[in-house]
Amino acid sequence: MIPVRLEIQGLYSYREKQIVEFDQLTGAGLFGIFGAVGSGKSSILEAILLALYGSTERLSDRGEKNSMLNLQSDQVLINFEFRAGKNNAQTYLARYCAKRNPKNFEDVKPAEHTFYERVGETWEALSQRGDEIVGMQKGHFKQTVIIPQGKFREFIDLTPGPRAEMMKELFGLERFDLSGKTGSLLKVVREEKIRLETQLSALESFTKENLEEKEDQFSKLKANLTQAEELVKAVDTAYRAKEVMRTKHQELLKYQAIKTELLEKKPAIESKRQLHQEFITAKTHLKPTWEKRNDARVELEKYTVSVEDCIRFKDRFEKEVAELEKEEVILKEKTQQRPQREAKIRDLKKVLELQVLRQNLNAARHLLDTLQPSIEEKKKVQKSLKLRIQQLEEEIEKMPSMDSSLLAELKSAERDWKTWEIQLKKLTDELEQLNQASSVINQESDQLLRTVPQELETLENWLQSQKNKLTALESERDTLIQKQGLAAHVHLLHDEEACPLCGALEHPDPLLAESEVNRLNDKNKEISSGKALLEQITNSIQRKNVLAIHQENNLKNTQSKKSEIDQLTLQIASLKSRLASLAIETQESLSNQIQQISDSGKALEKLQLDFKTLRKNYDTEQDAIEKAEVDLNQSRLKVESVKTGIRTKEEEIKDPVFCDGFYEKDRETILQTIQKVEKDIEEAIQLLEGKQKHLREKRGEQTKNLADLDTFSRLKKETGEKLIKLQASFEQKKTEFGFTDEAALIRLFEQSLDAEKVLKEITQFDQDLAVTQSRIQELEENPAVSLFEEESFLKLSAKLQLLKSEAENLQNQFILLGQEIKEAQKNLAEKTQLEAVFSKLQNRESYLRELDVLFRGSGFVKYVSSIYLKELCNTANVRFMKLSKNSLSLEIDDDNTFWVIDYLNGGKRRLLKTLSGGQTFQASLCLALALAEKVKALNQADQSFFFLDEGFGALDRNALRVVFETLKSLRHENRIVGIISHVEELQQEVGVYAQIELDPEKGSQVSYSF
Repeated sequence: MIPVRLEIQGLYSYREKQIVEFDQLTGAGLFGIFGAVGSGKSSILEAILLALYGSTERLSDRGEKNSMLNLQSDQVLINFEFRAGKNNAQTYLARYCAKRNPKNFEDVKPAEHTFYERVGETWEALSQRGDEIVGMQKGHFKQTVIIPQGKFREFIDLTPGPRAEMMKELFGLERFDLSGKTGSLLKVVREEKIRLETQLSALESFTKENLEEKEDQFSKLKANLTQAEELVKAVDTAYRAKEVMRTKHQELLKYQAIKTELLEKKPAIESKRQLHQEFITAKTHLKPTWEKRNDARVELEKYTVSVEDCIRFKDRFEKEVAELEKEEVILKEKTQQRPQREAKIRDLKKVLELQVLRQNLNAARHLLDTLQPSIEEKKKVQKSLKLRIQQLEEEIEKMPSMDSSLLAELKSAERDWKTWEIQLKKLTDELEQLNQASSVINQESDQLLRTVPQELETLENWLQSQKNKLTALESERDTLIQKQGLAAHVHLLHDEEACPLCGALEHPDPLLAESEVNRLNDKNKEISSGKALLEQITNSIQRKNVLAIHQENNLKNTQSKKSEIDQLTLQIASLKSRLASLAIETQESLSNQIQQISDSGKALEKLQLDFKTLRKNYDTEQDAIEKAEVDLNQSRLKVESVKTGIRTKEEEIKDPVFCDGFYEKDRETILQTIQKVEKDIEEAIQLLEGKQKHLREKRGEQTKNLADLDTFSRLKKETGEKLIKLQASFEQKKTEFGFTDEAALIRLFEQSLDAEKVLKEITQFDQDLAVTQSRIQELEENPAVSLFEEESFLKLSAKLQLLKSEAENLQNQFILLGQEIKEAQKNLAEKTQLEAVFSKLQNRESYLRELDVLFRGSGFVKYVSSIYLKELCNTANVRFMKLSKNSLSLEIDDDNTFWVIDYLNGGKRRLLKTLSGGQTFQASLCLALALAEKVKALNQADQSFFFLDEGFGALDRNALRVVFETLKSLRHENRIVGIISHVEELQQEVGVYAQIELDPEKGSQVSYSF
């Protein structure tokens, strides 16, 4: 990761937006960020952590966000542009923004945390988070790239376990943890092997010899089946010819019965034919004229009634129009008074506005009288708060500071002690459970062996013996099946007649079918019980193998638990030894020591919290005073403004005499008066419009009535003339078509006869009769149909069924034997394939056993982690020996613990904690640089970035010079190094730097040396 540009606003002391141009600083290879204590140097590193990971080093993102915001800012905004990825080729932007709640100063809304990637000239949003883009978690980032205050020696202070875990996560060493994969593969192979053994044991009875014997039987049975099928075919042909004649004979009998039935219906059909002809004649020629005559009579009556109604409505419309014209004149006169009444309403509305302005004037004067005393009281409270703040500042300066590093170390020791004690108890319980499980497995294995017959000794021998018995039983069953097939032909054997199978003329001992069936059923029952026992033995063998695997796993787990118990015992002893040097012997004394240090820190925190609360109250009161003074000035201006408005409104009233009587009335009374007048004006307008509309409608109705009177009179005369002509035409047509009785004719008109249905019925009868007579004549021309005999047909049918039954019996035997052959062929092929797979599984199992021994537990991962740590230690020693003038070097043992080799004392080892403060800084610096170098190689980057905010004040002048020369030499390794410090000697040596200064008004300000 290479920083490019950082924008900070509202974070800690950064009140205004400041920009750190990293691209110009990093161009020098070695740069610095300098400033006085508290100027905001370390806040730059915290801004980078906040932009990448959403939390700072000092405060978390949850619950403490309000403390990271500048007290004079309403939001914190950070934009961090950087390069990352392979060879740092991609450019990214991390944006973090959190705003205060405008209604609650202490509440900060959830932060917006987003990432973008530069594509061309635009930024595209990403769903990835900071740890995915940078390629490491926040904890690792603080130990390899940016090292904040108080975290520089964190890597050295880690215990061996967390240090190895860090190496595992940082360099992806979990890829070397292959024990789980190997164990699961071995388990799968063992289960598959057991499954194949079971399948092969079930296929042992299938051999090539049995298959060849069944194929010979199949060919003989096929020849017998062909002969039987040819005989059935010949008889079936004769039967089908007889069946055709039988069908035609039955058809002849059916049509003769139909003809008799049709002849019985013929008189009724002829009667319907006569009625249909008369109905069609009347409907076609007479009914249209009759219907027109009736319609003319109805229209004449309708027009007569309409003429009478129009004459009656003529007089009534004349009276109504005259009355509406009088009412219209009265409403017009009332509407002409509208302008004068609306002017009165406008004056009354101005009276209402004057009442409101006078009320506002009184309220503003009252506010002026109350604000001045309130301001004086607030200033007195402000003075007392300021005095209390000064007292708290003096108390805070006198309080001793808390040793946070010792407290953190003791808390970590307390947590580890309790955790290891719990783990030790848990491991002891698990070891006891494993021993109990092993005992249960042994008992179950003994129980399985006791079920084996004594003469067979093992389950495998018992399985083989049972398979041999089943093979013998199946062979006997096949013989009985063949005999049963021969028994099906016993009914064909007659004395002195040849056997259909062998041709013999004598049959001294024919088979009894019933006896053979009973024997076959008994044999099938024996085979079923034998197979059930075989399956039981197979299940026992599988269970025995599973128990063996479980026992082996239990043994491995027992050894592993014992090893972990020993390791935990050593860790607890080592922890007690370290605590003894601090006069701590028990967990209770450790807790007391932690509580004492915590209480001291809490007292200081309480004073700081009280100071912060008083400062906040002071600022709040100051704001309240300023706001009250602003309100006082605004009230004075408002009084003058209201007075001016009152004078303006009084001048706008047109009729002051009319309005004098309303000034003292309440607002509701005036509003009711205005509404009443407005309603009266609106009602007069609406009544006039309604009356005029009604008058227009009545005049239209009057005109329409006169026009209808003329129209209906003319239509009445024309309809009378039309009725006389239609009556004469109807009488003429009755005489022409022979209908003398008009009443009978009308009944014919009104009759509900479905002419189409009757015609269809008559036509269908004629067709059915013709078809029936034709079919009878055709069938009687064939003598075989007329002379058909049912008895001879039934005899031929019985003979055909007998032959089909015999052929079907042979067919079933043929199919059964064919299926047995196919099954045998399939099982034999499957057996060959399974044997080949089983051989491969045996080889794979042996290989996986060896791998399981190699990768058991996490030993291989620990081994690889120790190699990485040793390489890291060797890389760090190149610089550390130079910094210590070849007097000291670092070494790591098999437990991943750091030691110091002291060459001035014969190369003896001593603990790393025995180094001085300056030497510890040098060792931490060398290890951090070595770790950053490994991460650089892991990310395949040409350049790497290393930022340090720690430790320079602990070095003397010579050590500081050596460290500085070491940092400058990193430029030749294509490394970028940034340092944060207030040490003036470093500022004189670093040519390119950023200067941070704390301005009382503007906050932290950034300037540059270039």
